[in-house]
Amino acid sequence: MEVKLASSYGFCFGVKRAIEIAENHKNSATLGPLIHNQNEIDRLRNNFNVDLYTSLDEVKTDDTVIIRTHGIPKDDLKDLKSKDAKIINATCPFVTTPQQIVKKMTEDGYCVVIFGDIDHPEVKGVMSYGDDNITVVLGANELENAIFKKDKIATVAQTTRKKEEYLEIVNYLVLRHKEVRVFNTICDATFENQDAARSLSKEVDIMVVIGGKNSSNTKQLFTICEENTKSYLVEDENDLKEEWFVGKKVCGITAGASTPDWIIQNIINKLKAIK
Repeated sequence: MEVKLASSYGFCFGVKRAIEIAENHKNSATLGPLIHNQNEIDRLRNNFNVDLYTSLDEVKTDDTVIIRTHGIPKDDLKDLKSKDAKIINATCPFVTTPQQIVKKMTEDGYCVVIFGDIDHPEVKGVMSYGDDNITVVLGANELENAIFKKDKIATVAQTTRKKEEYLEIVNYLVLRHKEVRVFNTICDATFENQDAARSLSKEVDIMVVIGGKNSSNTKQLFTICEENTKSYLVEDENDLKEEWFVGKKVCGITAGASTPDWIIQNIINKLKAIK
């Protein structure tokens, strides 16, 4: 079976930066998972003694605490500073941008629409920089019953969402409101990985999408690939099942932005060994 890699896949700038920060701060702890990939989190713990705190209550004075790539809510950052811990900010710059946009637009009197998953840590962090005039949606249909106190609307997107779905939300708002300010906060790496996955999935018999199953950008890649061919989402080589590949001649591979190269290589090696 032939194995083809997407032209763009895997670690993005923000994740690479966060991993390097963690590796350079041994004997530290991250507040929440640094990235959405348990295998990489385990590697950092085993090789660099980078622990994982799930709540602020675990933070002690003089701890070195790394803020996750997805960022944390504004009040959590304030509370963290009050504990006199050493804070290392690994928030992706592309995540910091919508935080600051929401802060500015709120101060300027706009209602804010965030395109994203309200339960995702990135979105929770972005929301915290606004006020009660924030609406979070996963699609344009969710805006039908939305009530806005003002007719000035600003909109941002979770960095890993689909650009086509964001455009639907923007179009809906523009047709119904006097003033709409649109900020394209979807990460360029997300664009590139999604386009590459879409293209490759049209050329192969089967796609393997590699990444954490709780990773937003990996799930987006999976839904894109599934539109074109049979696709499977796996976290590592142990998730692969040989029966998936019976009768398949060409297998495509893509990977989420939090997927390290060593996991991708392990999967390639196992796929090439399948008869």
